[in-house]
Amino acid sequence: MKILVVNCGSSSLKYQLFDMNGEQVLAKGIVERIGIDGVLVHQKGEGDKVKLPNDIPNHKVAIELVINTLTDKELGVLQDITEIEAVGHRVVHGGEAFSQSVLIDDSVMDTLNKCIELAPLHNPPNIMGIEACAQVLPGVKQVAVFDTAFHQTMPKKSFIYSLPYEAYEKYSIRRYGFHGTSHKYVAQQAAKLLGKDLKDLKLITCHLGNGASVTAIDGGKSVDTSMGFTPLEGLTMGTRCGDIDPAIVIYLMKKMNLDFDGMNDYLNKKSGVLGISGVSSDFRDIEIAAAEGNERAQLALDVFVHKVKKYIGAYTAVLGGVDAIVFTAGLGENSPETREAVLKGFEYLGLEIDTEKNKVRGKAVNFSKEGSKVQALVIPTNEELMIARDTQAIVKK
Repeated sequence: MKILVVNCGSSSLKYQLFDMNGEQVLAKGIVERIGIDGVLVHQKGEGDKVKLPNDIPNHKVAIELVINTLTDKELGVLQDITEIEAVGHRVVHGGEAFSQSVLIDDSVMDTLNKCIELAPLHNPPNIMGIEACAQVLPGVKQVAVFDTAFHQTMPKKSFIYSLPYEAYEKYSIRRYGFHGTSHKYVAQQAAKLLGKDLKDLKLITCHLGNGASVTAIDGGKSVDTSMGFTPLEGLTMGTRCGDIDPAIVIYLMKKMNLDFDGMNDYLNKKSGVLGISGVSSDFRDIEIAAAEGNERAQLALDVFVHKVKKYIGAYTAVLGGVDAIVFTAGLGENSPETREAVLKGFEYLGLEIDTEKNKVRGKAVNFSKEGSKVQALVIPTNEELMIARDTQAIVKK
């Protein structure tokens, strides 16, 4: 079965084409600057990337361009579009309506449109991608895979905020959590790496990158996660502040004469390690600056590590112990220094790391010492493959 995985942003469209016989990536790419001066960056298999500038006014044209490229005699990997048997879509927010991936129909689309108010920046382009595929690939089954779905197993005590209860009843204000597809994937891979049944494991998965979150997983189910009503809550991130006293928002709005949009921009785009360091939102740039003696850059790294450490400690308590701590995503997979700094101090749990094994980047490894009671793992995430797997499973039903 050949499955096209689509991830639509407001002005971009990422795609991967899988042959599920062997889970092989046949082609992948991204359409950028939709509505401006568009360009498609396409890669056939493991070949070189090719840039194709084009007039791309909307997502429908972007999908058409992707399909034309996939069936192109030189650049393509398909003889005909009929080879595409299903399309899997990343959808950021499914609210409380979806606890798993679903086959898209009119009822699902109605619910997705109702969820727009929960994710006004993300859900509209996700929906545009679905509608565009329906036009370009009529009759092909489409599946929605939600960032929030994995966390729908959280108990009420984990997701309810300490606000008047009608805020939840009337306005659906609760912790939803994000990066669910990534947390689910690495949890499954961690069980395989450990040679154990996922149902028997207590895991803490750390998705660390420009966007970052930590999840407590008990028996394969999310029981708590650091991101909340939006992806702003939780860890210090690239440009997002993470956990702060909510009174700060009111105070700064008055002091700085900020309106809603100004404050939203301040918290989401000017804060995090960028705001602390004044250097960059990219951890690689901050690590270089810190090594050169930049004190604020070092402070940004210290704050980030401290926050991750706090969540791991808290979730160890929530789980009543932990079998393995898993690192994934850009920073989690590629920064041995960050992993070591985060885990320093957890020796009391019986966790001992092997610094030589930890020198890996972008590869799956158990970097615990022999005999360590708690295992420390690196698992590269693959959200696109998880979407393709879910899509295949649902289409085959």
